[in-house]
Amino acid sequence: MALAREWDDLVEQARRLPGFADFLRTPRTSTLLPAAAGGPVVYVNVSRWRCDALIVTTDGVERVQLVRLNAADVVERVRRHLFLRREFEVTAAAAQRGGTVADVVGLGPPVPPDAVGSAVPSVGSAARRARRALDADLHGLTGWLWDVLAQPVLHRLGLLDGPPDRDNRPRLWWCPTGLLTLLPLHAAGHYDDPVGTGPGTSASAGDRAGAGLTVADRVVSSYTPTLRALLRATAAETDAGPPSASASQPPADPRMLIVSLPSAQGRPSLPYAESERDVLQRHFPGEQHTLLEGDAATRAAVETALPRHRWAHFSCHGDQQLGDPSSGGLVLHDRMLRIADIGASHTTREFAFLAACRTATGGVNLPDETISLAAALQHTGYRHVLASLWSVYDLVAARVSTLVYDELMASGVFEPHRSAAALDAAIAELRRAYPYNLSVWTPFTHTGT
Repeated sequence: MALAREWDDLVEQARRLPGFADFLRTPRTSTLLPAAAGGPVVYVNVSRWRCDALIVTTDGVERVQLVRLNAADVVERVRRHLFLRREFEVTAAAAQRGGTVADVVGLGPPVPPDAVGSAVPSVGSAARRARRALDADLHGLTGWLWDVLAQPVLHRLGLLDGPPDRDNRPRLWWCPTGLLTLLPLHAAGHYDDPVGTGPGTSASAGDRAGAGLTVADRVVSSYTPTLRALLRATAAETDAGPPSASASQPPADPRMLIVSLPSAQGRPSLPYAESERDVLQRHFPGEQHTLLEGDAATRAAVETALPRHRWAHFSCHGDQQLGDPSSGGLVLHDRMLRIADIGASHTTREFAFLAACRTATGGVNLPDETISLAAALQHTGYRHVLASLWSVYDLVAARVSTLVYDELMASGVFEPHRSAAALDAAIAELRRAYPYNLSVWTPFTHTGT
């Protein structure tokens, strides 16, 4: 009893300190609402009893019952999609011999919109069949997500009134829970059927690309693991001046850290990592960047360099263990930089681009806790994190990197606060180039402000 009273006394003392009034308390709703200053935040709760979306705005919280969503369907959709994705990754890796995964599965380089019919050759291998099965599943999955989740939410927000206006779309943050953390809410929508992808059908696909029955046609999507994380990032974004230093961290230089590993032991090569490096060195020449490449990209070197740079870009393999998500991370030259390692630090930085696989993927055992590399980086102070839900084609990752950095440097000065819009524009270009192949562009996500 004496220890319990001492604990209570210490907690009360802590709560009397400035800024600690809610220490160890459930946060008050009023203190979290400012997180939605940039646009609504949509929590999606899935349970066996009922499913709801909680729409958080600066005015309060509104509940939308998702009558067509149920936990059993979510489990089945996730199970099927993870199976097909694993099947694709295994067959593509087995077939890859010197070329890129995208070459193996028959995608080739991105093509202009007027030539999309040539983007998907005839299927002639196990990898290509697996890719087609994956894309077909994604069409059904994103359509289902629109019907049971996105459409009711956007309707309640009044965002389905009239035709879409891509130039004036509002921001919206998704905060999924449960197994929905493994699915692409930002890509929910009805797209064209991937079967019959000949030249005669590709033009009509492009004509219908902006029909408005997709999330991407109505809003610019971002993710946040919690309202608190978004609130901290938003507060840091509005502070004047560069990111501040803590007592344990030196001030970050306005420099780009480039971590590039075109090859890693036991992993397929990433030949397009070199083109990403070249793009970054063009935008951040000379002393504006630090390059850790090949055998120089060790975990110790990266851990030392990260706090000293305001911005970071990783071109390497990523990995995620669905049963133990905190053990996933970035594959470096000597060993992995794990999510648990990132989560153990705290800093205030601006931007990280994780051009690696599965860096925004959570886990299945504790899905209500968003444990991913992107979430870890936001929790530790990064305001903007670009990442991927699943495996990505290396040539596509390089193309997205080019488009994003060209946009963020368009004014001649790096503007990471426009990261969400820059990624959205890059995905729009990929949609036009690959209207049927949702596996090309659905993995990319923005987490942060």
